[in-house]
Amino acid sequence: MALSEDSHDLLQAQVELWNQTYSFMKSVALAVALDLRVADAIHHHGGAATLSQILPEIGISQCKLPGLRRLMRVLTLAGTFTIQPPDQASPSDDGHEPVYKLTTASRLLLTSNNDNGGGEGSTVTLSPVLNHVLNPFRDSVLSMGLTAWFRHDGEQHGPCPFALMHGETLWEVSGRDDALNASVNDAMAADSRILMRVVLKECGEVFGGIDSLVDVAGGIGGAATVIASAFPSLKCSVLDLPHVVAKAPSGSNVQFVAGDMFQRIPPANAVFLKWILHDWGDDECINILKNCKQAIPSRDAGGKVIIIDIVVGSKSSDAKLLETQVLCDFDIMKIGGVERDEQEWKKIFLEAGFNDYTIMPVLGLRSIIVLYP
Repeated sequence: MALSEDSHDLLQAQVELWNQTYSFMKSVALAVALDLRVADAIHHHGGAATLSQILPEIGISQCKLPGLRRLMRVLTLAGTFTIQPPDQASPSDDGHEPVYKLTTASRLLLTSNNDNGGGEGSTVTLSPVLNHVLNPFRDSVLSMGLTAWFRHDGEQHGPCPFALMHGETLWEVSGRDDALNASVNDAMAADSRILMRVVLKECGEVFGGIDSLVDVAGGIGGAATVIASAFPSLKCSVLDLPHVVAKAPSGSNVQFVAGDMFQRIPPANAVFLKWILHDWGDDECINILKNCKQAIPSRDAGGKVIIIDIVVGSKSSDAKLLETQVLCDFDIMKIGGVERDEQEWKKIFLEAGFNDYTIMPVLGLRSIIVLYP
């Protein structure tokens, strides 16, 4: 699908700004890898190791393997480590796990010495220098939270890094912190004012043929207001938590409903989820999508779920876009979220009971996904 020049330029500008904004996550990832001594773990396996081999070496539990994979994805894209091609895998490899290999750069992260005297046999390392320079990141709540989360021996579905550091989730904090609540809602509304203009101009047909739409976790109505203005006959409503809906503007042609998407979603022809599912783990997403399925009619009757979210690797030939998607994924780990590739999305769609879907990678970092019951 060819975009207009204006839309293309706007989306490219977003990618550029997001890339600049999230570039600090490469420093955070390096700081976490230094704290966990990932390079040493790989070195102890001869310079090439799978995630399952790295885990016991760095002393973290098996349930953190998906998180370690996401950390290593950032570091391999940055060139700190490489992934060994399957045909060069070691005989001990089972052929299913990727093998991570030291590079010249990551060999400079080694902390163990061949002798303790600091003589010629000492490992050549930049670790002390990098630890010093990375101090602002290593001492940040984000970096400390991620490192503490990796070392935490909790269950697979235990507290996320944010909750581990703060004792409660981001959403629980925002429920009692008016400033944080306003910051989150204003950010989402600002994003919607930009993105929805492109969506309606380039892909407005996804909203065609429906009489009603509920914007789930739609905040103060940034997206729903734009949709309702473009389609005056479409009955639009926003479902969100009571403390969010309480701050919604009055006098719009959008109805605001206080509720919980994990409990029930009001019935409508279509359910809209803009930048919502990436905040949650697989089980929570499946729960939300099952509630969506109950809220909409059959496909023959026009029922569908419209999702706007990142599909990692959707434009794998665009190196900057892919890097930004991966950095966004590492950042969203702090609140327990995930940026998913198509296979990861497909898994939760099927488990939620949806039979078909279409992905349109037309929104720069993000894609439009349409789910059909």
